[in-house]
Amino acid sequence: MEISTADVVKLRKATGAGMMDCKNALADAEGNFDRAVEIIREKGKLVASKRADRESSEGVVLAKVSADQSFGAIISLNCETDFVAKNENFVALTHKILDQALAHKSNSLDAVKALVLDGRTIGEQVMEQTGIIGEKIELPFYESVAAAFVVPYIHPGNKLATLVGFNKVVDARVGKDIAMQIAAMSPVAIDNNDVAPEIVEQELKIAKEKFRLEGKPENMLDKIAQGALNKFFKESTLLNQDFVKDNKMTIRQYLGGVDKDLKVTEIKRFTLNV
Repeated sequence: MEISTADVVKLRKATGAGMMDCKNALADAEGNFDRAVEIIREKGKLVASKRADRESSEGVVLAKVSADQSFGAIISLNCETDFVAKNENFVALTHKILDQALAHKSNSLDAVKALVLDGRTIGEQVMEQTGIIGEKIELPFYESVAAAFVVPYIHPGNKLATLVGFNKVVDARVGKDIAMQIAAMSPVAIDNNDVAPEIVEQELKIAKEKFRLEGKPENMLDKIAQGALNKFFKESTLLNQDFVKDNKMTIRQYLGGVDKDLKVTEIKRFTLNV
């Protein structure tokens, strides 16, 4: 049967699939538009299963906050190639998903995937994109921060993003300084006491073994390892790190100079390993 260009364009607009894919789907559906949409989606699932073992190490990482800046989220939508990651439609889809998550203040990845966007769940839409684009598309990461005031930062290139929560409203410059510090220095925690016990135990174990192999006396290992742990805290906890814009002060000193009652309540950072 003859397939009109108008129907092909309509199907393309509804699904995002290529013109030939839309024409073929309409032909297979004998002109039935709804069935053609189903065929496009089914193809997406088929392609997704075939590409399940592929690596999706490229993608887009974004961070945004709600209008009142009391809630923020980071999301990563992954693909196989940088070419797709830079495609404006792919970036736009990532923004749409993140906007929907913010609107619902979603607090988990599963909750985001279950959200309905344009009549289908986000999880379904991500799977369909594999068929439309022809690459493995995944939504592997989503985390949120709720605080009195949340500041986002996206590093140029959309591969790295951070969020920082404060106990009160802060000046935009201060918020950006801390968010960029987190991006640059990748702290594992806000302060010493916030470091997970298993990380502390691991750092002490590594330090003891290192100094034991260097021939340090056994009865001195605990003390020497504690010194190494203190160095780790200095380098790896936000408040104790040197401020990247002025290494004569720590982040704790910088915040204290802004407002002695100002505190960082939560931090998030995500980057693609590319």
